[in-house]
Amino acid sequence: MKIGVVGVGMVGSSAAYALALGGVGSELVLVDHNPKLAEAHAEDILHATPFARAVRVRAGDYGALEGSAVVVIAAGVGQKPGETRLELLGRNARVFEQVIPAVLEAAPEAVLLIATNPVDVMTQVATRISGRPESRVIGSGTILDTARFRALLGEWLEVSPQSVHAYVLGEHGDSEVLVWSGAEVGGVALEEFARQSGKSLDEEVRRRIDDGVRRAAYRIIEGKGSTYHGIGAGLARLVRAILTDERSAFTLSTLTPEVEGVREVALSLPRILGASGVLRTLEPQLSPSECQALGHSAQVLKQAAVELGF
Repeated sequence: MKIGVVGVGMVGSSAAYALALGGVGSELVLVDHNPKLAEAHAEDILHATPFARAVRVRAGDYGALEGSAVVVIAAGVGQKPGETRLELLGRNARVFEQVIPAVLEAAPEAVLLIATNPVDVMTQVATRISGRPESRVIGSGTILDTARFRALLGEWLEVSPQSVHAYVLGEHGDSEVLVWSGAEVGGVALEEFARQSGKSLDEEVRRRIDDGVRRAAYRIIEGKGSTYHGIGAGLARLVRAILTDERSAFTLSTLTPEVEGVREVALSLPRILGASGVLRTLEPQLSPSECQALGHSAQVLKQAAVELGF
């Protein structure tokens, strides 16, 4: 099956590389406003396929996306020094006003997977511009934050993160909500697992893990300029779930009718992902403080979308 990636900067090219090495799909088409950049990445990634899986990789224009089952949208502009978040949103919204119609003209049946930041508001923008059902315009949301949370819990508890079930909800950003109350390890409640393992989960440990999740992007950006490997792998994982109709749960951002009293807002909740996009949204059982924090996160995102005119 064909997969498109539009915008092959650090995030888009990392996603394309992860898709190719993972053998996700049979054909990968890279599109960028700089055709030479797309061609260079396509050639470079193609040269990696003999060491991994047989995937056809090529660059093209929007017309080359015809027949794509999924199109990853990583197109956008970076934040300028002194530029406000709203100004950045406005510039990226204008980019999407050009990109989204061009993608849908070529691949009207494709599921759109949004990776451009700020991803929650950009998912709402893409949904409004496209006019498509909310279930088929999906933001990568907090999949990376959730992975970070599970990785840090697993490291502290000395257990594989694959055995940790814990979620980060709300905004992919500063107001995100780490759901401690519902976390489990191997089907055992987190606090009970920690007790059995002789590990503390006191306020200092929780604060350290929270900071490790919430501030990770800032530290990575300070060290190397941007984050891309983690989200690239996450996007490849989501595409695989769509192509195989996997019906697994991920913390994804879609335009949601109502969250904690806030109407029509895009943010992350646990959602079941399959061939046609989001099949179902789950309603996690949260503590009162987590409900309050999720409501605050929803309000932050709603305000940004309103100010942008979406």
